[in-house]
Amino acid sequence: MVDFKEKVQQDMEAVVTEWVTNDFLKKGDLFVLGCSTSEVAGENIGTSGSMDVAAIIFNALKKLQLKKDVHLVFQCCEHLNRALVMEKETLEAYHLDEVSVVPVPSAGGSMASYAYRNMKNPVVVETVKAHAGMDIGETMIGMQLKHVAVPLRFKQRFVGNARVAAARTRPKLIGGQRASYDSTKANSSCK
Repeated sequence: MVDFKEKVQQDMEAVVTEWVTNDFLKKGDLFVLGCSTSEVAGENIGTSGSMDVAAIIFNALKKLQLKKDVHLVFQCCEHLNRALVMEKETLEAYHLDEVSVVPVPSAGGSMASYAYRNMKNPVVVETVKAHAGMDIGETMIGMQLKHVAVPLRFKQRFVGNARVAAARTRPKLIGGQRASYDSTKANSSCK
């Protein structure tokens, strides 16, 4: 029988494989993760955070980062108003504003705390508009995604005991009934 940590690792490997094999991410995209390690462990959100579980998830996402060349962003819990941990180079590339706080498990959550402790040059920002993301344990990342969020239906629906929801974004469709969204028609004459 597979032990719990091995199961979480296998689940994360399956989720990362789905992100890698699909064409949802582009080089330089912001990828936001919201995660309740308590939910992964089968407990209520905010009650049983685990740095060990956070380590497994973080390491799996580092593989995603290497394969897809995306910027990882980790959402803090509600006690830090869902602020986000990222590398300073990401903050600079996206012209974001840093805030002064250091996430800890009791205020920020285990996942964000682990990310902060294990990044090269971590900073915290209040908000982003990410290109894609994943929510493990129903932590509500929607506020961190660009408009328009498109839900993704992955085969791997759980990490440990926590439900996984994933989304990518697309540009807004504007212009109404007469508009065309086919870029091959861009050179046709105007009527």
